[in-house]
Amino acid sequence: MEFSGTNEPAVPAATVVVLRDTADGVEALMLRRSSKVAFGGMWVFPGGRVDAGDRDPDRPDDELAAARRAAVREAAEEAGIGLDGAALAVWSHWTPPPEAPRRYTTWFFVAPASAETVEIDGQEIHEHAWWRPPDALARQAAGEVELAPPTWVTLWYLGQLGSVADAVAAARARTPERYVTRICFDGDRVAALWGGDAAYDDGDLQRPGGRHRLWMTAGGWQFEVSGAPVS
Repeated sequence: MEFSGTNEPAVPAATVVVLRDTADGVEALMLRRSSKVAFGGMWVFPGGRVDAGDRDPDRPDDELAAARRAAVREAAEEAGIGLDGAALAVWSHWTPPPEAPRRYTTWFFVAPASAETVEIDGQEIHEHAWWRPPDALARQAAGEVELAPPTWVTLWYLGQLGSVADAVAAARARTPERYVTRICFDGDRVAALWGGDAAYDDGDLQRPGGRHRLWMTAGGWQFEVSGAPVS
């Protein structure tokens, strides 16, 4: 994995994890982006940058409200589905490392799926699928799909929940976690670190203590939280 960022200011963005209940468990709507746009070829949740029109002229500095409107707008534009902005529950906020080639500071929301049929735009989005979070991670591990670290981590956490109602309730019951990513290297291994990891401040990946990192290697990705590795 290579990083060749320009250290330019990050662009505000939003994404929404659209969820539905099935007999086999919760499924998330995943979209495959065109190879010609940012994060080309990756499987993502509906979302994109916050546009000027998403901001309330009376409250132009309300970042979260603008992100909520952007998430609803992007879901309609990319997947043809209408979402109730009030039904979106804030899940997390992600800031990429300075090395990232494209930098978006992104609010993640979760929301129940509407009754509408998904209709992708055929421009930025070329394919869609409904996957259980563990199945999406299994596809990534098998090399069938490509996921960005924030998508991977979000899917892992959602895989621990039993229903859409559980996911929305979990989001509403906690303060959204803010992930400010730091990238560190250990030989040919790459780790994304977040607050709470013992190595976060100085990059010493062998330092004893808490763990909050995602190892990204050719042999597979592994998430470590508080010293307990999970795949």
